[in-house]
Amino acid sequence: MGADATWRQVVRLALPALPVLAAEPLYLLVDTAVVGHLGGVYLGALGVGAIVLAQVSTQLTFLSYGTTSRAARLHGAGDREAAVAEGVQATWLALVIGVLLVGVGQALAGPVVRALAGSGPLADAAESWVRIALIGVPMILVSLAGNGWMRGVQDTRTPLKLVLLGNAVSAVLCPAFVHYLHWGIEGSAIANVIGQAVGGALFLRALARERVPLAPVPATMGAQLRLARDLVLRSLAFQACFVSAAAVAARTSIGAAGAHQVVLQLWTFLALVLDSIAIAAQALVGAALGGGDDRRARRLARTLAEYGLVFGVVLGVLFASLAAVLPRAFTADPVVLAEIPHAWWFFVALQPVAGVVFALDGVLLGAGDAAFLRTATLASGLIGFLPVVWVSFALGWGLVGIWSGLALFMLLRLVTLVARTRSGRWAVVGAVR
Repeated sequence: MGADATWRQVVRLALPALPVLAAEPLYLLVDTAVVGHLGGVYLGALGVGAIVLAQVSTQLTFLSYGTTSRAARLHGAGDREAAVAEGVQATWLALVIGVLLVGVGQALAGPVVRALAGSGPLADAAESWVRIALIGVPMILVSLAGNGWMRGVQDTRTPLKLVLLGNAVSAVLCPAFVHYLHWGIEGSAIANVIGQAVGGALFLRALARERVPLAPVPATMGAQLRLARDLVLRSLAFQACFVSAAAVAARTSIGAAGAHQVVLQLWTFLALVLDSIAIAAQALVGAALGGGDDRRARRLARTLAEYGLVFGVVLGVLFASLAAVLPRAFTADPVVLAEIPHAWWFFVALQPVAGVVFALDGVLLGAGDAAFLRTATLASGLIGFLPVVWVSFALGWGLVGIWSGLALFMLLRLVTLVARTRSGRWAVVGAVR
């Protein structure tokens, strides 16, 4: 298949996936802008609360990425019904795990928030937000599973409609609850939960319409959980880094906590924008290997890395040009605005690196090479990010130290992913790996 055909396939999958990936961080950007006008304390509280809630969805990305990998191979082998059945079992796992996490989360919300932010008004506001937001966890996980199987069968248009509808509900309700009904930061969390409930219900309806057996199958769920082990450990490495960064920022100053929240949400937003190429990579590479074509899978890896690099350069240039104006959309607090440049230029410079890293993540996830991704991410976090961020705390380097650690983490990931991709050892053919 020629380069033009490959580009068309990538665009067909990536363009609808892009707004799906960007919808949640875009909503959080709206949320940040709305809450930011309550003041620096509430902006910092939202930053801590969002990090806590992110642990849930991020640690359980196997419901999305693992399901895509397995479903894509089955779809490539010509068995769509079996591919959708992966989604059924992932949804059962999402519901069971989600309900358990609501209970555990309510019990631990206070101690976890205080461990991150200490005590005081910021921690109190963050705990209140987290307790409400946790109610939406089961439907967050259902949406992850729904995205996973749909991407696996190369349908990225349906998730676009469902996710955007749920997030639109949240985006409309958030300013109404926070400012017009004067519910404060708690109104933000309530709007979040309502939007997640709408989105999750739509994914359940879409799955029911596929007319495949809906009963739980323990053997399939067990296979998904084995893949989940490596993906969860990989996610833990990411979150150990970002939780540490949030904790150091919160304990540095109110201004640093607020500034870190603004730049981190922009980073998360652009990471998921770049991840649209990774979604295409998962679906196309998984289908190629499921169909027995390892040579095409290798060609796709090279091409997708090039696309990611170009996309990252474009985003870096764009956000460099917005440095003087964009932060003011999120807060008018002069202390927060004074801190933002200390993180901003790291964020801009890392976009080309992130473009390649996320594209190759998608390639290896599509190939089911989760064990390598686990080990490489853990090593990059332990060697790169964590030592720098905690030395930064000890020596008072502030946001410069935090974002220096992130830069080292990303560069180490780039080196390991390029080396693995060039080795070709990930390109194992077959309907199931």
